[in-house]
Amino acid sequence: MKRNLSSRRRFTNKPGFGYPRKTLRKMRAVFTLTILCIALTFIPIRLGFAHLQSPTPQVILTLGGEIAREKFTAEFAQQHPNLDIWVSSGVATPQAQKVFREAGIPDQQVHIDRRAIDTVTNFTSLVQNFQTHDIHHVYLITSDFHMRRSIAIAFFIFGSQGIAFTPVAIPSQQPEESWLQLLRDVGRSVVWIITGRTGASLHYYLRA
Repeated sequence: MKRNLSSRRRFTNKPGFGYPRKTLRKMRAVFTLTILCIALTFIPIRLGFAHLQSPTPQVILTLGGEIAREKFTAEFAQQHPNLDIWVSSGVATPQAQKVFREAGIPDQQVHIDRRAIDTVTNFTSLVQNFQTHDIHHVYLITSDFHMRRSIAIAFFIFGSQGIAFTPVAIPSQQPEESWLQLLRDVGRSVVWIITGRTGASLHYYLRA
């Protein structure tokens, strides 16, 4: 009887349903790499179809952050008078509206969305709006130092949803953002594709 009890303990004490921890880590790594490979395969295909559906951008998307972006967007919109403007967060709404009104852009052409709290949610918060309006291609406006990270996020989030983008960078004197920020937000974007969650609740720690 004692031998039976001891053998049960040895069997039930194994972690992870009998798999060693190293094996579980390898399985997680393989799963993550598999998902990433699948994403890197099907996203370019979806982007290709989006470009075929809409060879030229249908709207202007500006990632808020500083008033210079709204001012640049207003000037850019004057060259593309038929395109609606979507501003994701950024400066206070009255301040942004004033910039566009002074540029002669009608209020009904400007959509200011304040749901985003960081760069990843700049994209995730607008996916459904663009799909509802049958938008497959956008101009993506942000500062030059912020553009590399924005393109990486857009590739995964917009690309996975069949929304193409044409970057338009605003010149600045600021240094480009770090690769650490880029890799962190690419990871968050992949998690969003899989789970629908952005990690925005960790905004205090992410700070971007």
